Amino acid sequence: MQYLLRSGSVAVLRRAGARSLAIGAASVKRDVARLKIAEIDSQSAQVAPQLIDAFNREHDYLRISLTEKCNLRCFYCMPEDGVELSPPQQLLTDDEVVHLAELFVRAGVRKLRLTGGEPTVRRNIVELVGRLSGLRDLGLQSIGMTSNGLALHRKLPDLVENGLTHLNLSLDTLDQFKFELITRRRGHDAVVKSLDTALSLPGLQSVKLNVVVVKGLNDSEVFDFVEMTKERPLSVRFIEFMPFTGNKWDKAKMVPSGDLLHRIASRYPNVRKAEDSLNDTARSYEIPGHRGSIAFISSMSDHFCGTCNRLRITADGNIKVCLFGPNEVSLRDALRSGATEEELMGLIGMAVGRKKARHAGPIFSPSPRRLCPPSRLLIPTFPLWTLTSSPKHRHSTAEHSTFMHTSAVEAAERSEGPKLSHVDASGRPAMVDVTDKPVTSRTAIAQGRIYLNQIAFDLVTDPGSVTGPASELSPVTTDRVAKALSKGPVLLTAELAGIQAAKRTSSLIPLCHPLPLTHVSITLSPEQDDDSRSGSRWIQCVAKVRCDGKTGVEMEALTAVSVSLLTVWDMLKAVAGAEMEIGDVRVVHKQGGKSGDFLTPGEPSA
Repeated sequence: MQYLLRSGSVAVLRRAGARSLAIGAASVKRDVARLKIAEIDSQSAQVAPQLIDAFNREHDYLRISLTEKCNLRCFYCMPEDGVELSPPQQLLTDDEVVHLAELFVRAGVRKLRLTGGEPTVRRNIVELVGRLSGLRDLGLQSIGMTSNGLALHRKLPDLVENGLTHLNLSLDTLDQFKFELITRRRGHDAVVKSLDTALSLPGLQSVKLNVVVVKGLNDSEVFDFVEMTKERPLSVRFIEFMPFTGNKWDKAKMVPSGDLLHRIASRYPNVRKAEDSLNDTARSYEIPGHRGSIAFISSMSDHFCGTCNRLRITADGNIKVCLFGPNEVSLRDALRSGATEEELMGLIGMAVGRKKARHAGPIFSPSPRRLCPPSRLLIPTFPLWTLTSSPKHRHSTAEHSTFMHTSAVEAAERSEGPKLSHVDASGRPAMVDVTDKPVTSRTAIAQGRIYLNQIAFDLVTDPGSVTGPASELSPVTTDRVAKALSKGPVLLTAELAGIQAAKRTSSLIPLCHPLPLTHVSITLSPEQDDDSRSGSRWIQCVAKVRCDGKTGVEMEALTAVSVSLLTVWDMLKAVAGAEMEIGDVRVVHKQGGKSGDFLTPGEPSA
């Protein structure tokens, strides 16, 4: 020991001890990292294949809309008069909500968020949260809610007691007069009270404030919102103004998140990036000395689709894999038809499997369902699908129907140009209101043709050449010719069918008005190419329709042509069924009405 002391080795021992401690600390860090990786891998392994999309994104976050109703009318969300609501019987019941939530939780969902409309307008919201909280034994970790806060403060303590863990509150201004301007309703004080109540409840793990920033309206309040985080454990999230159908979005009113951050940094130069989780849609920042934080949701200036782990169920029971995507599939219909859990999971897997890498192009949605009631055009599509253990999909034998909701109004709403006339303001199919239109004389001419083979053409133009003694047809073909002839005169029957179809157009085309037709004529003319080498032969059909009414007769003329040509096909299918082709069906002349007249050059006129 004396030797060591004399040789100055104490310092050496100290350095060795320090190195040993450093190595031990590094080893501990590696162990912690391994445990963390193992935990993540363990959680990933619990996500069912049906919740993993083609881009290997695992969807463990489910948003459930509990209602289409909202007690505010925020201008960026819905029209002042609201939108048409679905009948109550079309909405999910409490039992159905819990059933579907349990199905998703068993499949690996760990986070639920309740939305609307405004979820607090659902009468039994407190009890429903309690039932959902019972799914914790199956792996559910949190229950969140997004609310406008108008009626929340009275229910919030009971909601937290029943299992609510996270709250997102919407408040776009701290000025009560601007609040009424934005929401078209009173209630600013009630929302502030809900915020204060939320921050006082220790059972809430996080409270976030959503602020939609609109240039010239509330962007001057950004610093006021930032100051709210100084003494409160609150995350204020600035959201870029997004274009939804009917909200008169203007790019000049959108403040990019980058500009906001630059503005905030000019007053708070020490603002710094905070750590975000992998699937966060918001980018968080913190200011030293502030208890809370700020964040930016850059839906317009920057996309965050690549790590999206969210699925949505609408109030009427449809699964949406993307908020801004047009496609929806009805889980409600399958559930009410008695689908098994395997079939339901197959349906979910089919929807998730079609999820795109990101929403394409600018964000324009006819149905911002997370904010307001749905508006959509309902189109029936395919039978229920199921997934087996194989990643391939197959048709189910179960007699279930599903629906895909597509945005027929999306393209029209992108500009101030022409709009679809048979879609109302909420995106639903609607018959055009012609109440105030004057009665005028209307005419439309449509045409089309059906191509025939030689035998069918001769049967119409010169039956003797086919049936006479000189005919060289085989016995089989002769039998087919006899079958075609037994149906009667081809062109006369087709003409009568076209006239009848014109009169019944409103019964065939759902949104057409019934019209008192004053004249319908059908002309069917056999024609062929002058060049005999081409071998083209066809029946040309021209339909002329007139009426004195408030709307045009183009659909009647098109229907007449289409049905006439279909009748020709039916009459001659015995001799030419595999070779006939219908084409070139179009309107060539229109006269009367507000939109004016037109005549295709070289075509017949009225």
